[in-house]
Amino acid sequence: MIKQTLEKEKVATEGIDLDSVVYFSGKFVPLREANINIMTHAFQYGTGIFEGIRGYWNTDEKKIFIFRMKEHFIRLKNNCKLLRLELDKSVDELCQITVELMQKNKPTCDTYIRPNVYKAGIIVGPSLINKNGKNPTGLSICSMPMGDYVDILKGLHVCVSSWTRVDDNAIPPRGKIQGSYVNTALAKTDALLTGFDDSIVLNSNGHVTEGSAMNLFIVRDGVLITTPVTSNILEGITRTTIIELAKKELGIETEIREIDRTELYVCDEAFFCGTGAQVSPITMVDNRAVGDGKVGSLSKKLQDIYFDVVRGKKKEYLKWCSAVNY
Repeated sequence: MIKQTLEKEKVATEGIDLDSVVYFSGKFVPLREANINIMTHAFQYGTGIFEGIRGYWNTDEKKIFIFRMKEHFIRLKNNCKLLRLELDKSVDELCQITVELMQKNKPTCDTYIRPNVYKAGIIVGPSLINKNGKNPTGLSICSMPMGDYVDILKGLHVCVSSWTRVDDNAIPPRGKIQGSYVNTALAKTDALLTGFDDSIVLNSNGHVTEGSAMNLFIVRDGVLITTPVTSNILEGITRTTIIELAKKELGIETEIREIDRTELYVCDEAFFCGTGAQVSPITMVDNRAVGDGKVGSLSKKLQDIYFDVVRGKKKEYLKWCSAVNY
């Protein structure tokens, strides 16, 4: 019986170590002990904010470099305002907790870090108001090994989703709101079930927003183009990184404007970017080849530069990389 239980647990966790250390309710505990009540407000209503942060293992220096950690926690703090979350930790405190978490787990591979700030009240009713302290804010931070979220080498075959991106005046996509990722789940799942690697989602006006859970760039006639933050997209940290790297490293300015669906069919290159996706070239959209159907030269250059930067190999960008010593 014990053996069967352990085997089921292993399958259910998909390689996540339940004995790894997490930060939960103000202290460091094993992941298996970091549990919430099923009546928790965030579980019932999706009322929480999360972040995705990557730590990259540098094999030469034998240390983890956490990429743009401070910027991620600044965004987290800003997004808390959307759901009236009362996070009592400063950005510096959140960074320190994360560094300590890495030091306790001592990963020697690329690592994904997931902070969650959520409505922790054990109450019924969707109100975000913390009346008489009955709907307080909870905080958790966990980490796990993570390699490539999608195949970043061969080029992705994607489709334009039939699902519309949620609107800023409905559930603001600029915030990584837990409940809004049902929209992502629907778009991603339908793409996978119809044989695609992922999807591109349009807004209610029929213009391109981004991928299912990542920002999007296209290239037309040598011009790098991405959608504006007012097009119902996440205000991506990797997105701003790519814009800066393209300018500083390659001398290429980025045009920020709305993108029509059919531009996806006639562009020369396209790629996703994000903490999970990193820099992921797209070679087909709706069964139409992007450019010559191969990974584009600009996409590949930016991908190579990006991976040197995040692993702490380009000294001029070390300001973005928080090195953790064990």
